[in-house]
Amino acid sequence: MAILSRPQADPIWVISPYYCAPYHVDLGIVKKIFTISDGNFVVNTNGNIIFKVKGVFSLVHKRRIIVDAIGNPIKMTAHRRWKAYRGDSTDSKDLLFGAKTKLDVFLAHNTKEKVCDFKVEGSRFKKSYVIYAGDTSMVIARMRKKQTAESILIRKDYFMVTVYPDIDYAFIVALIVILDEINHPKHVDSGAG
Repeated sequence: MAILSRPQADPIWVISPYYCAPYHVDLGIVKKIFTISDGNFVVNTNGNIIFKVKGVFSLVHKRRIIVDAIGNPIKMTAHRRWKAYRGDSTDSKDLLFGAKTKLDVFLAHNTKEKVCDFKVEGSRFKKSYVIYAGDTSMVIARMRKKQTAESILIRKDYFMVTVYPDIDYAFIVALIVILDEINHPKHVDSGAG
């Protein structure tokens, strides 16, 4: 697979410029199918855990919390659509972005939602997705699911994600968590939040 490059530009960040690197970032994501531990997703790069994703579900809504290596939270909620907030807030002033079920992503300031700020295309059957900047052909990340004998036996899903230079990889992780939830809406785990 050829990796497209784009002209050097300002970093594209949604959560924080802290999560932008001037080089490709390869992430490994392990999703534990059934868990009662402290996180059902673990995200690593070069063997170092950089994020854990925890889930809490109620009859009214779903909530996921992404925690980085030093404990900074990003809260995501789902009622009729997914929303991501800075920190542990659900206040509208801390809204980072919202995503509709087709995974057109609209940043908080894009209130008219006529043109998406990001979009995700792909197929869960092909186990491959591409994330684009806006309604353009500029690729900012690629994800593919790896199926191994171990993943089948121990009930874990493995994803490989390549995040292009100067792209907020925490934002990409948040999109992947939402995408997984959209593809598996009836899956409920017991992860504590």
